[in-house]
Amino acid sequence: MIMDQNRPSPLEALRIPQFRSLVIGRFIFIMGLRMMSTLVGWWIYNLTNAPLAIGIVGLSEFIPAVSLALYAGHIIDISEKRKMMLTGVGLYGTAALLLLCLSFTYDEAHLNPHWVAATIYIIIFGTGIVRSFTGPIFNVMLAQVVPKVKLQNAITWNTGVFLSASITGHAMGGFLIAGLGNSGTLIAIVLLVSLAFVILTSLKKIPALNERGEKKTWDSVKEGLAFVFKTKELLGAVSLDLFAVLFGGATALIPVYARDILKVGARGFGFLNGASDMGAVCIVILLTVFPFRKSQGRKLLLAVAGFGTCIIIFGISKVFWLSFAVLLLSGVLDGISVVTRGTIMQLKTPDNMRGRVLSVNSMFINSSNELGQFESGIAARILGVIPSVVFGGCMTLLVVITTWFKAPTLRKMEY
Repeated sequence: MIMDQNRPSPLEALRIPQFRSLVIGRFIFIMGLRMMSTLVGWWIYNLTNAPLAIGIVGLSEFIPAVSLALYAGHIIDISEKRKMMLTGVGLYGTAALLLLCLSFTYDEAHLNPHWVAATIYIIIFGTGIVRSFTGPIFNVMLAQVVPKVKLQNAITWNTGVFLSASITGHAMGGFLIAGLGNSGTLIAIVLLVSLAFVILTSLKKIPALNERGEKKTWDSVKEGLAFVFKTKELLGAVSLDLFAVLFGGATALIPVYARDILKVGARGFGFLNGASDMGAVCIVILLTVFPFRKSQGRKLLLAVAGFGTCIIIFGISKVFWLSFAVLLLSGVLDGISVVTRGTIMQLKTPDNMRGRVLSVNSMFINSSNELGQFESGIAARILGVIPSVVFGGCMTLLVVITTWFKAPTLRKMEY
């Protein structure tokens, strides 16, 4: 058998010590955050018994995250990256501590559940502010610690680590809620975020590539926006994912499905919550060894179409194993989308604009999760839970069909 000498090693990025520290710290940090989002969704639904309340959690984080995203990108580009990242991680830890204190003081006999829910919304609003700065910073640092020739491999590993952390956090969140309750779960979250902070302190300082005062803030923000809008493949990929996540955000209603439709409780909730990420990490591992070599744009569109189909099936399923299976498959298809879009983003963005461009990406993509969560809550209130999920999947398919014909540059894209 003749080995392909030109094929790069799947482990090449992991040989860089700074990259290893970054992804290990990020894994632990994201695992803690996913546990926190799992707990908040379950906690809010049990406090209010209203699917709309889950949507309001998403809106609470969406508003500040989107409002500050463009300004945050400008600040990231003119700031020292390590300090900003550590500040963000520390503030997330503070938010977890506040939730922990709230869980200790909550007593159904003495505190109004709606008052407790309102306090949770305020804390989540604060994490939205932090997220606008912290969300893009890890990807900005990734491009600074890894040489460009190894960037595609590093992006795939980074995506796999993120999804693995999401799986672990979602699943552990459900199991810990069932075994330790809200307070015990929040103690675990505080410990994880603290450990991530310690690991990330080992990273070297990364100075700003743009000097403070070189451009006025608004001129700098407009430059980042203009770059995204003139790079057609980038704009197409970001827009496609925005609408797919917005309308296909059925996972926001998993607490409702777990408790009231499938009747599988907190443990089943943990499995369902982790299913999508589990499928995604499987495909990311495969793409690390066998990356796409051609027709990436076409594969991206087909993957998003398959994702929408999975959401429709999940919406109508009343069998736990089928719901779990289609969420698992949706994760596989979403993983293809994430890796493809992330590679386009990093390869086409100049170093001195990464903060602004990745903040635009964060505004479009990451915050669309929260907006999609809110949309799911509103749709469930108007249409009912099952029809709202089916509607979201159908809208995702419509978005793909429209993009296929209206964005030929993305459909024909290769890298």
